[in-house]
Amino acid sequence: MTAAPAADERLSGHNRISTQALTSTACAVAAEVLHVPVRDVRASWFDDAGLLALNLALPIAVPSLHRVASDPSTVAVFGGSVEDRVHRAKGEILTRVTELTGSRLSRVDIRVTGARVTDGGRTR
Repeated sequence: MTAAPAADERLSGHNRISTQALTSTACAVAAEVLHVPVRDVRASWFDDAGLLALNLALPIAVPSLHRVASDPSTVAVFGGSVEDRVHRAKGEILTRVTELTGSRLSRVDIRVTGARVTDGGRTR
């Protein structure tokens, strides 16, 4: 009877993660990090000197102008400016997609395609 290989031993063969699986994972992570519906996130990939680069396009949640005018601290409650939030999200998305898929990403580019105005947790 042959003993099962230790958990840290690598067996020969190939493992492949489909582009669709990578894309679905990236969309789910971006949606969670930036608090938007996953159906609104679009992801595409390109080669960046042998590593994967991720392009994301998505809307972002913002408070209404009326709410910000009456309480400027609302911007901080939302996590800061759109630029600050997207900049912070890049690193978190890169780290989480790498951890979940094992793929080596070189960078994450985010294009904000619109704004989802929210008040009290409701989106309009």
